[in-house]
Amino acid sequence: MTAALSAALAVAVALPLAGCGAGEDRATWQRPAAPAASPSPTGPAEITLAFAGDVHFTGRTASLLDNPATAFGSSISAVLSAADIAMINLETAVTTRGTPEPKRFHFRAPPSAYEAVKAAGVDAVSIANNHALDYGRVGLADTLEAAKAAGVPAVGAGADAAEAYSPWITEVRGTRIAFLAFSQVQELWTRWRATDTESGIAMTRDLPRAVAAVKAARQAADVVVVYVHWGLEGNSCPPAEARTFASKMAEAGADIVVGTHAHMLLGDGWLGNTFVQYGLGNFLWWRNDAYSNDTGVLQVTLHGSKIAKTEFVPAFISRTTGQPEVVTGAEKERILQKYEKLRPCTGLADEPIR
Repeated sequence: MTAALSAALAVAVALPLAGCGAGEDRATWQRPAAPAASPSPTGPAEITLAFAGDVHFTGRTASLLDNPATAFGSSISAVLSAADIAMINLETAVTTRGTPEPKRFHFRAPPSAYEAVKAAGVDAVSIANNHALDYGRVGLADTLEAAKAAGVPAVGAGADAAEAYSPWITEVRGTRIAFLAFSQVQELWTRWRATDTESGIAMTRDLPRAVAAVKAARQAADVVVVYVHWGLEGNSCPPAEARTFASKMAEAGADIVVGTHAHMLLGDGWLGNTFVQYGLGNFLWWRNDAYSNDTGVLQVTLHGSKIAKTEFVPAFISRTTGQPEVVTGAEKERILQKYEKLRPCTGLADEPIR
């Protein structure tokens, strides 16, 4: 770890995190170096980031892990693999142990879930959601251990608050990119939140910790990405709490804020110079017609540390397998037109501040 990175992360730890050893390990995980881009005489190298929504392996999608290499399907894996960094929300406990928590839905998967996301081209996962602790802190410990064993950075939860609020920082063609994750889901949040002495989830409602974490990441990286589990199930407009948190993240220095949880697509746009996507919907999903099968991949193109372009690649969740499949033709146009109509209720602008 460089002195600059260590000092920057210490800012977040001091506000009031303790026990930074695990957090330092998180920050120094490195993705294998991306192939070098051809030198550009006109500007910095191009970098592509890809983001998709909620993934778990239960019900109809459980059998997909019989062959992790093909679990996501070929068409969507091609889109994810083409990005320099791809990220999804892994909405499950990766464990065979633990006791179910007092809630309605419980999701868990074997360690091969991480093999599946790697095979699909996913480089990092958020586990800041309302299912990572479905089987308690024993299940969360297994989830974290399986991620490390598989070499998949899992952000948004940890053995204590220092780890849960730590970023994964990686470098692509000279640009350092930090990834953090938080949950805003109210269910069991006080029971599940990470503290100085107890494992758990990084929560938006612990706002000073969240803001400090983003500010520290801003000092340590050129680009800061925040992935949030938020919104209201079945509602295609972001609630006031989500919009407020997005503003706090932008003020703290986030360049990109993306989210999931509502089981349907929400709109995107600009909050000053921060790009915000409020809802990427279900992605690889166990339950047919769970509000909506419309989904897709958000692609963000960077030129160095600057956002040059954003694009939404439409997909549809197969009613047979639960896998997201890239769509073309009339179906592609239908989803794109629907997606464009989602922006007005977000309060986001069409363009950044120039």
